[in-house]
Amino acid sequence: MPPPPRTRQIPVIVLAGFLGSGKTTLLNHLLRHRAGNRIGVIVNDFGSIEIDAMTVSGQVGSTVSLGGGCLCCAVDAGELDTYLETLTRPSSRLDVIVIEASGLAEPQELVRMILASDNPHILYGGLVEVVDAAEFGATRERHPEIVRHLAVADLVVLNKTDRAGEEERALIHRAVAATGSVAAVVPTTYGRVAPELLFDPALRPDGEEKSRQLTFEDLYLEERARETGEEHGGHLHTAYESVDFTSDVPMDPRRLMEFLDSRPVGLYRLKGYVDFGAGDADHAYAVHAVGRFLRFAPRPWARGEPRLTQLVLIGSGVDAQALGKELEGCRAAGEPGPETAQDAAHERAMWGVLRYVRQPGDDET
Repeated sequence: MPPPPRTRQIPVIVLAGFLGSGKTTLLNHLLRHRAGNRIGVIVNDFGSIEIDAMTVSGQVGSTVSLGGGCLCCAVDAGELDTYLETLTRPSSRLDVIVIEASGLAEPQELVRMILASDNPHILYGGLVEVVDAAEFGATRERHPEIVRHLAVADLVVLNKTDRAGEEERALIHRAVAATGSVAAVVPTTYGRVAPELLFDPALRPDGEEKSRQLTFEDLYLEERARETGEEHGGHLHTAYESVDFTSDVPMDPRRLMEFLDSRPVGLYRLKGYVDFGAGDADHAYAVHAVGRFLRFAPRPWARGEPRLTQLVLIGSGVDAQALGKELEGCRAAGEPGPETAQDAAHERAMWGVLRYVRQPGDDET
């Protein structure tokens, strides 16, 4: 995989859901199974929220260490930019930031604040809506706005499915589909979602990894393995699919954009680098997609770097083989340059589209 951009960007994930859905349970699970990442937690709530190794009790502006390099802050939404600035400082050494929204918060507003932020060190990491599968009907009666929340979510986690029957699960799937959403819908119990579905495993220097002390995550996993006889493998987590795609043939920009604009249901994240060949021979294009959010960022090819397209697609319930075939169909048929002034203008217009950042809520034109 080509080298990352010079300015390292930390994904910011919004974790939303109504009271009792299991947001904090899912957050605690991520802190225990964080794939080596140092997680920054921002709690957007004035109430009493239980997080393992700490309690936030109506304290706005407090920062507490969670161990293993993780931090937690309790903030007012108006202070979000200030704390994002604090948590993205190099001294914090964080890899991921999770905002746990109040049970009555409008998650779309938090998403807009992240996308509108001038902080160059953050990257939108998705809106995860947690739903109590057993109480969905009652929750929808009390909070009809949940339908709006489902419509804007990038990932819907159906929690407590052990307490819900097939009919209840089907009702929720229909409710999500009725909003026009193509979000991945992941069934789970006790908030056990694979962290790899939400963020990448941390890559640490070998010396640091070998010499570091045991973290809270290490101790928890070892204790659980002793008690249950389970290994640290993925069977504790909700299943997900990962598709790797590599091509030494440049991609056709229009075909690839058509594929990205019609991403299938269940495809949550897409990342990697794209070679557009003669369309822009000087640059590789980093692509980052979460739900409906899509961003391309050009960077110069390094000297001697192989001209490859390398993509990773992550989701739940996706057809890996079909995705691979669709991407193969996005390869350029050939590499002829624009033959006319009209063709050249068309190509330049296409690169303007590729530099565009498409955000949740944008109107389709």
